[in-house]
Amino acid sequence: MFYIGCPMWGYKDWVGHGRLFPARTPTSDFLRLYSQKLTTVEGNTIFYALPSPETITRWAQEAPAHFRFCPKVSRTISHEGELQFKQAETLAFIQRMQGFGERLGPIFLQLPPAFGPSQLENLHRFLAFWPAEVRLAVEVRHAEFYQPEASRALNELLEHYHVARVMMDTRPIRVGSAEEQQVLQARERKPDLPLQRVITTDFTFIRYIGHPRMDVNEPLLDEWAQHCAHWLKEGRTLYVFCHCPYEEHSPAICYALYQRVKALFPLPTLSWRLEPEEPQPEQLQLF
Repeated sequence: MFYIGCPMWGYKDWVGHGRLFPARTPTSDFLRLYSQKLTTVEGNTIFYALPSPETITRWAQEAPAHFRFCPKVSRTISHEGELQFKQAETLAFIQRMQGFGERLGPIFLQLPPAFGPSQLENLHRFLAFWPAEVRLAVEVRHAEFYQPEASRALNELLEHYHVARVMMDTRPIRVGSAEEQQVLQARERKPDLPLQRVITTDFTFIRYIGHPRMDVNEPLLDEWAQHCAHWLKEGRTLYVFCHCPYEEHSPAICYALYQRVKALFPLPTLSWRLEPEEPQPEQLQLF
């Protein structure tokens, strides 16, 4: 299975001719329409505020059966205190997310930059507590985890618990003029860490931080499509999320990558097509 989506399902600049939503689409229809066109979404808002059970039930009912929500673990669990001291809160979070039912994809644990190899035992305890039937992906942001020894220790731990290591690709926003890079990185605050394509379980969790200009993305999307097709042929399930500092471009990046993978591996046809649109004035001034 190949799931592809954005970090959110509602963005005002996705409304209009040639965009994801028709003109004058009300915000109440965003999730319903989004889930008909893309197949997954990062639950970034859940990182900041835990939705009520009623809200989660409503979201699940608005999305088709094949759609997957990938909620981000609450920051009070991941970014405040030590992981092993949050067992009651973690269990409550998991139970709340299980309200998505069959539409629940892997949950996404993002660890803060200060969480380094010296705290790996905390992650070990956390993963030992985490229910095996609830799939989990972990993103690390400490630079030492990208060095061979610490990376190997982390990967072995994740493999033991059948947890995915998040692959984040920020290369697109680190090209171009110094001014361009500064603008993009200010808008999309992602750490400058090397890309590591690591498989630690039977699914992948990829975060591609795209460039507003498709010509910058194209060679990188070609590269990703080759890897994705290879993993699909191995029988893995893929969850791919396309971001952009100018979020209006994220659906187009999703579409472009999906079409590339589809050319290499049989996939269902997406039920939509983005039409070319005129560049926005802000983009013309910056790039």
